[in-house]
Amino acid sequence: MWDNRRLTFPVYLGVGAWSIHPHWVFDALAYFIGFQLYLRMRRRRGDALSGDARWWMIAAAIAGAAIGSKVLFWFEDPAETLAHWREPLFLLGGKTVVGALVGGLIAVEIAKRRLGITARTGDLFAVPLAVGIGIGRIGCFLSGLPDRTYGSPSTMPWAVDFGDGIPRHPTQLYETTFLWLLAAFLARTVARPHREGDVFRLFMVGYLAFRLVIDALKPEVRLALGLSAIQWTALAVVVHYRHDVARWLTK
Repeated sequence: MWDNRRLTFPVYLGVGAWSIHPHWVFDALAYFIGFQLYLRMRRRRGDALSGDARWWMIAAAIAGAAIGSKVLFWFEDPAETLAHWREPLFLLGGKTVVGALVGGLIAVEIAKRRLGITARTGDLFAVPLAVGIGIGRIGCFLSGLPDRTYGSPSTMPWAVDFGDGIPRHPTQLYETTFLWLLAAFLARTVARPHREGDVFRLFMVGYLAFRLVIDALKPEVRLALGLSAIQWTALAVVVHYRHDVARWLTK
């Protein structure tokens, strides 16, 4: 097992006289760097939408992500949610990236219909999302057991003891590595001729297919057929994009 005895989770980060929880630091970095990447790509690649329409899409995505991240969190462990459904701190405390992506996608599609927008609007967000989520997962790793994003017990040499004496898969770091490789692939795709909307679809299919696999290494509640709520959601989205996947595979 990798020797992480010098680390005490959560790993608080020193900024001057302050000790800041890693989630605050890396979430802030994720939002900042992701938004800067989005602005840079918009300047370099242009945008099919006007400024007002684009900001409506961003507002819809943020609102949908906030709702979706909470709703899927409640379904991760239905028994726990029912046991705490009267506790606002519990209901408002958890969130999931997969729920945020799906909620944001649904909200944007609803907003586009209301505004009469037919253009594909997600390509500019694909690389920033991949980079940003990857940064955020470092904060999840440094947060340790309370974050509940760790993997199952493992005997692999790089397994990490997050403080309970049990070596586990550092699935947060697996995810960061995958996302940054995916971001590099998407950046190359953006620079080449491609069908409008394909870059965002590639991000969604790639990331959610990865989550379908990697979440099998997490000690999550399995709802049916050995799959968790997040895995079922990921599978549903991949199936939704099945015609695009078929088209990519037959090029």
